[in-house]
Amino acid sequence: MNLGVAAGEAPRGNNRREVTAAHTRILRTTLATDDCYAYWQKVDLRVPAAERSRLAFEERWFGLKSDARVRTLMSDMLERFDAFPEALELLHELRIVPAALRPWLCHVHTALADPIYRKFAGAFLPERRALGYASVDREQVARWVNELYPERWAGVTAVKFGSNLLATAFEAGLLTERRDPRPLVPIAAPELIVAYTLYLLREVTFAGSLTDNPYLRSMGVAPESFRFIAARMPGIRFAELGGVAELTFTEPTLLAWGRLHLKATP
Repeated sequence: MNLGVAAGEAPRGNNRREVTAAHTRILRTTLATDDCYAYWQKVDLRVPAAERSRLAFEERWFGLKSDARVRTLMSDMLERFDAFPEALELLHELRIVPAALRPWLCHVHTALADPIYRKFAGAFLPERRALGYASVDREQVARWVNELYPERWAGVTAVKFGSNLLATAFEAGLLTERRDPRPLVPIAAPELIVAYTLYLLREVTFAGSLTDNPYLRSMGVAPESFRFIAARMPGIRFAELGGVAELTFTEPTLLAWGRLHLKATP
């Protein structure tokens, strides 16, 4: 699909970037939807990031978690959300986000902050589904991690990656079972989340295009199916003419879009 210049689209590429360096944070924190939601609600954007861990512990943002655990969570929150300040401003401003949307929002931001999870959710799982595999299990994911980064981690660490990647995908709604073997059933993210992702990505430097990238693929949206879901996405217009597709954003920014469409969500 050749994508034409979209009317109303912000310039692609700035200091907001997806993380590309592999790391092990997912071994300590999976999707953590409830903790992310607490962060969106309670964070004071006027307080410097360096001071927020102390505040979060003292005010029990995350319940009775230890100081050490709060520091770990806060480091993840900074990578997932503070790195994309307009998105964080929107999520904080909304205050109440419908429970059904929270895991999907966390999934998008976890993928932005973690290249291993992004490749797992946006390439490994969709490819297995496309090839007709009926299920996936921890050992298969551990082997995939070892193939992706040969000799980088010990076998026990690769197995832990397998467990936590699968747990994160389950929390996000990409898998329907907690135990192996986990069925690979078709998935479809809400159109509202796909639109949120597009508005977020158009102001982020990332690998791929707006209609073909691991974020959309992880949600069950491939280039060949994009046109069918695009018509139902709020704040998005999509047209094709002579093999050229034009994606139009009706709102100038993610914040403006969210104030109009997410605030109206029951």
